Parts: sequence; C-alpha cells; structure tokens
Amino acid sequence: SVNRPRILPAREVGPHDVFVDFGSGMGRVVLQAATRYPCKKVIGVELSGRLVGIARANVARNAHRLRCAEVSFVESDALDYEIPDDMTIAFFHNPFTGSIFARVLQRIVESVDRAPRTVRVVYVNPVEERALLETGRARVVRRLRGMRPTAEWSRSNSTRMYEITPRAIGHGVAG
Repeated sequence: SVNRPRILPAREVGPHDVFVDFGSGMGRVVLQAATRYPCKKVIGVELSGRLVGIARANVARNAHRLRCAEVSFVESDALDYEIPDDMTIAFFHNPFTGSIFARVLQRIVESVDRAPRTVRVVYVNPVEERALLETGRARVVRRLRGMRPTAEWSRSNSTRMYEITPRAIGHGVAG
C-alpha cells in the first residue's frame, strides 16, 4: 500500500526486524516490505494455496531487488499460525474481523509476554481498532488518513500504527 512508507519509514526498520503480513494474498505487501526494508525476515501468512503459489512466483521473479535476507510464505489459517516470538512488525490490511481478529491479537499479546519486545502493528482500514485498544496493551503511535471527500471513505482508507508492549512490571499478581 502506498501509505506504508509514511506509516513505517525505512529508517525505523532494521536487520533485527521480522515483518509478518497476515492475509498476504498474492504477496504485494511482502514484496514491498522485502524490497524496502533490510529486515531479518518477511513472512506472508495466507489461507489460499493458489495465492501462496502466485506470491512465491512474484517474489522469485523479483529476488534481485530484495533487501531482506529471508522471505517466505506460510499456507495457513491465521488461527493455526504460530506467532513467531521474534516478530516485531505485524501488518493487517483488514484481512479478517470479529473473533478471528481477536484471537490472532490475543496470540500476539501472548507472544509479547513470552518474549518481551515491542511489536508494531500496521493496520490498514482498522475496523477492529476497538479490539486492539481493549487489550489494554496497544496504543496508537501514528495515523494516516485517506485524502478523500467523505469521512467514511477517509476512515476506510486510513492506516494506523500501534505498539503492543510487554506487560508493565508490577502489574502481575501480588505475592
């Protein structure tokens, strides 16, 4: 998406970052991330085997342009996908909503607690923003609005970046 360079500038992404695109489709965002950012890994998670095949071919065709060492696609339902404990950037172009989004979010929070780090969530058309904020662990750090005539169009074409951080020290159960 054209918005991503502004929502996540290249200078803010480094060789320790692991970028996961949930609902990666034909791999357009994976390819953009792998050519723009010097990440450790870029991973696309996609349910459709047909789309994963197209995505792999698209990346192979552009291999000479990649700045990222490791690019892969996982054919999986998002609910079955094991969140990598080194993932630092999660990308959602509104791939699913409701209970699926909530469960994937919960798995990200659990991963952050297992392996304490900050995970940046880039979310295009953030219809499930409330679910993110209600975790009590995510905060909005950047907003981009679509430049168009109506408020509804603008919201549906907005991109937001959130940070999910480890549980604060002292918020555990008192012993």
